[in-house]
Amino acid sequence: MLHIRGGTVVTAERSMRADVLCGAGGRIDYVGDPLDTPAGYEVLDAGGLLVMPGGIDPHTHMEMPFMGTVASDDFFTGTAAGLAGGTTSILDFVIPGRGESLLAAWRSWREKAAKACADYGFHVAITHWSEQVGEEMRILVEDCGVSSFKHFMAYKNALMVEDEDFLRSLKRAAELGALCTVHAENGDAVAYMQQQLRDQGRMGPDAHPLSRPAEVEGEATGRAIMLAELVGAPIYVVHVSTRQATEAIAQARLRGQAVYGEVLPQHLVFDDSVYDCKDWLKAAQHVMSPPFRPRAHQGALWGGLMSGQLQTTATDHCCFCAGQKEAGRDDFTRIPNGTPGVEDRMSVLWHYGVETGRLSPEQFVALTSTNAARIFGLYPQKGTIAPGADADLVLWDRHMERKISASTHHQNVDYNLYEGMNLRGAARTTIANSRIVWHEGDLRAVKGKGRYLPRKIFTRSALGYGLSP
Repeated sequence: MLHIRGGTVVTAERSMRADVLCGAGGRIDYVGDPLDTPAGYEVLDAGGLLVMPGGIDPHTHMEMPFMGTVASDDFFTGTAAGLAGGTTSILDFVIPGRGESLLAAWRSWREKAAKACADYGFHVAITHWSEQVGEEMRILVEDCGVSSFKHFMAYKNALMVEDEDFLRSLKRAAELGALCTVHAENGDAVAYMQQQLRDQGRMGPDAHPLSRPAEVEGEATGRAIMLAELVGAPIYVVHVSTRQATEAIAQARLRGQAVYGEVLPQHLVFDDSVYDCKDWLKAAQHVMSPPFRPRAHQGALWGGLMSGQLQTTATDHCCFCAGQKEAGRDDFTRIPNGTPGVEDRMSVLWHYGVETGRLSPEQFVALTSTNAARIFGLYPQKGTIAPGADADLVLWDRHMERKISASTHHQNVDYNLYEGMNLRGAARTTIANSRIVWHEGDLRAVKGKGRYLPRKIFTRSALGYGLSP
């Protein structure tokens, strides 16, 4: 049990000086005026620090089988790295094979995730359609606490779902009170352009962004929004990276449609010049989808976050080491798509968002925790600091400086996108379920301590001001 004393509590709504008591049940017992430390409580001095809800990363891929290999961070190493950066909960993805039972895949992912040291939940991907899929969606929502389903409009002949099946899934999810998430890129166009580039002998990582221009994301985002509108389904667009997609989301929201958008910090920081590097491996380490864009798109992403038209930040954390990236040495289409970032999301967003004046501390909390909790059925268990909420907290030192390096990070990958960056603002202490799991550089992650998070169904009324429609 912990008595957090003397800090400034920051939620998505306000900031105030307050003490916090974290009880034996892993819940917050008290938030308010300073008080004497009750018997049995350990005192944690938060003087000069911000006390914020633990981060929620709504988009990770731990130990994901993909493109002939498996992501290098498993559910223990990945969640441990998250704790070091202030993230106390993740939402990962169950991805059934084509024709595989959704329930069987969910059970398999539950077994893999049993080693997690932070709390976790799942989105379940819909990669095909049948009556069985529709029935298993019901079971997942009603019995398993799954309230969101993922759809890939990209990765033709692998994960991509056709529009008709996407429509059926959207309709079924809406009937069940679930939210559909979507990777919006025109998979047919990407496949065509990949082949065109290969025919021209363009085999290096620099061809990757050329095969997935901004237009294919903009078109797919607009199409996904239209399909969702046809059947009256809410929709959440993952890793928005372009002005076109941002504008499509904003326009739909102005029409009153329930559309939400997610941004990755790496798209706010890096542009497509990373693929011009003469070092093949360094360029390949940046291969992810959607790719990094011309710098002009970053203004739209920041504007979307600042205005509330884009609601969350995530990482799409999917690590592949150098040897795994080498699979595409002679063909860019074979480079495993994915980059790391679960450990650095919050520091990057603070440094480039709050320190620059783009975001307030309250907006930062909303974008890293509260909005994800509201959208994905975890609020008020997660995403706030109030009696009865889970005691998942981060004691944030806004003056602390850290230099990012693969030599010191906790992610199980041999590079870091942000290598050498000096960032201002970091987690001094992370608390998960009333336990100190990170303190001044000491990682105290315990394998298996993470809990599965069954989630409530999607309702607009649960979202609160700023997130509706």
